[in-house]
Amino acid sequence: MEVLSLSLPFFGLILLGWASAKATSYGEEGLKWMSFFIIYIALPALFFQLIRKTPLEELANPGFIIGTSGSTLAIFLLAYLFGRYFSRNNNTESTMQAVAGSYSNIGYMGPGLTLAAFGEAAVVPTALVFCFDNALLFTLTPLFVELGKQSEHHIGAVLLQATKKVLLHPFIMATIAGVVASAINFEPPQFIENILNLLKGAAAPCALFVLGVVIAGRKAHLNSIDIPVTLLIKLILHPLLVYILLTWIGDIPPIWLYTGVLMSALPPALNVFILAQQYDAFIEQASSIVLIGTIIAVFTVTALLYAIQYGWI
Repeated sequence: MEVLSLSLPFFGLILLGWASAKATSYGEEGLKWMSFFIIYIALPALFFQLIRKTPLEELANPGFIIGTSGSTLAIFLLAYLFGRYFSRNNNTESTMQAVAGSYSNIGYMGPGLTLAAFGEAAVVPTALVFCFDNALLFTLTPLFVELGKQSEHHIGAVLLQATKKVLLHPFIMATIAGVVASAINFEPPQFIENILNLLKGAAAPCALFVLGVVIAGRKAHLNSIDIPVTLLIKLILHPLLVYILLTWIGDIPPIWLYTGVLMSALPPALNVFILAQQYDAFIEQASSIVLIGTIIAVFTVTALLYAIQYGWI
């Protein structure tokens, strides 16, 4: 019951957002300010507040970074190769399939769930997974798309644009600011501290509710083998590989191990669908993967939390 009381409220907030969207005639246009609040204000405040209170020496763990981001890279390549050489998708579609198979919902779901499951000890590994996985995927995605077509853009220009996108992402900027604040023992004025704490508490509920609203507008189907195979790669193989690599590397604190596995076990992020729209490829499949993956994750994530609680992993 403890695990259910932990996991179900998070998925319950998604369900509440979904039901609200189905019960009203509001369009997604109304989410613009809410999305801005989540992405540019609430979640950055969460990362900044928790990281700045973490001793600087705890922020460096190259083995953890290699294990988690190395797994994400391997899963990205596996999903890409499946799409390219088994399903015979074109290069852009296969790249979107690779993103769907490797990009967890580490922004909206990750921080709230890992902190609820493992406490504030999980904030540093959560932030590291977010930063390095996003840096990896925001770089690989445009690079693979450009490499597969005759492009007027030089690869160097593509990489420069990807680097700017990574460094200017509000979550990553907040994480960097938190690291600097930790290094200099920065303490904000009390009224700023109170504002940041209010924002920190609002981040996860708002993000999960919005996730439910957006999912409500998506359609799902299973008329392509790409969908179940990509979900198998994302929800089963990805966390399994993270667990194997982190265990093999060794010297990883248990909370960090559990956090890395849980982050990789999360369903595909909404950014998968957004990127598919941006590149006009794999759109219907991406929509189905996000929606069906979120539903399946209710059971797979809950099962994983049970396994962690009872010491099965």
